[in-house]
Amino acid sequence: MSIIQAKGVSIRYITGDFKDIGLKEYVIKKITRKYKVKEFWADKDITFSLEKGDMLGIIGSNGAGKSTLLKAVSGIMIPTKGHMETHGTIAALLELTSGFDKDMTVRENTYLRGAMLGYTREFMDEKYGEIIAFAELEEFQDRAYKQLSSGMKSRLAFSIACLVKPDIIILDEVLSVGDGAFRKKSGNKMKEILATGVTGIIVSHSISQVREMCNKILWLDHGNQIAFTDEVQLYCDAYEEFLLTKKLPKSKDDIFVLAQAHDERLEQERLEKQKKEQQRLEKVLEAGTSDAAIDAALNVIRKNRPELLNPEIFSEQK
Repeated sequence: MSIIQAKGVSIRYITGDFKDIGLKEYVIKKITRKYKVKEFWADKDITFSLEKGDMLGIIGSNGAGKSTLLKAVSGIMIPTKGHMETHGTIAALLELTSGFDKDMTVRENTYLRGAMLGYTREFMDEKYGEIIAFAELEEFQDRAYKQLSSGMKSRLAFSIACLVKPDIIILDEVLSVGDGAFRKKSGNKMKEILATGVTGIIVSHSISQVREMCNKILWLDHGNQIAFTDEVQLYCDAYEEFLLTKKLPKSKDDIFVLAQAHDERLEQERLEKQKKEQQRLEKVLEAGTSDAAIDAALNVIRKNRPELLNPEIFSEQK
C-alpha cells in the first residue's frame, strides 16, 4: 500500500469573488452584470505515489505549484479535482514560523507546537530537552518567542518536527535554515529520520540536496507535471540545464539532450578551470627558481604528464 498517492490532483484559486472585493461591491457588480471571477490553476492533473521510506524531491521554478501541492499532501487544502490519499501521521514544515505565539516563551511554544502535532504532554516532557539542545536554544528557553531571531525560530520549528515521530515528513525549503553548521546538522538529521522508514517530501532550490537525499523526483512547471521518476541524477542534470536554457522538455529524448548538454557544459568548465590553473602555475614557474617555482613545475607535470615523473618522486609529492 502506498503511503502517499496523488491521482489527477488539480488545485484552483479563484480571485475577484466577494471574499476579495467585499459584499457591497459584489452586490453592485451582480446587479450591473459586471461581476466576474478569475480562475488560476496552481496544479493541474498531478499524479504520483510514494512507498514507505521514499524521499521525493519536488523541483521547479518559482510559481511551479510546489508549495500548493505540499498543502494538499498535508491536508491543509482539498484538491479541486482528483484525489490525494495519505496514510500515517504527518509533520509538515511549510511555513516554519507559523503556529507559534509571539508572546509565549520558547518553552511554552515548544509544548504548544507539539500539541498541535498531536503529541501528548508526557511525550513532549520526554523529548523537550532533546528538542532544545538540537535547536541550540538552551540559553533562550524562557525568552519570549518574539525576541528570537528568524534563524532561531526556524531552528526551533525544525527541531520540534524532526525530533518527534511522524510517518510522513514534508519540508518546504527548510533545510537551508540557520548557519552552515546547523544546515549540515539538519541534513544529517533528515538522513537519520529517513533511515527509519519515514516517507518524505522535500521542496528545495538546492539541486545538490535533492541529488543527495531523494530517490524520486517530481518536476513541475507552471502547475504542469513534467515528470515523476526515480532517475534522479538524469533528471536533475536535465533540470539544471533547463534553468540555464529555459528549454522545457516535452519527451524523454529531450531529457537526454538536456542532460548531455549539462555534462558537456560541466566538462568545458572543468577544462577552462584547469587551463587557468596551468597558466597561473606557469607564471609562478617563470618568476624564478624558488621552491614555489619548482613545486609549480611539478604540479603542471603531475596534472598533464604524470608519466614523466619518477614513481617515487610522484608518491612523495602527493
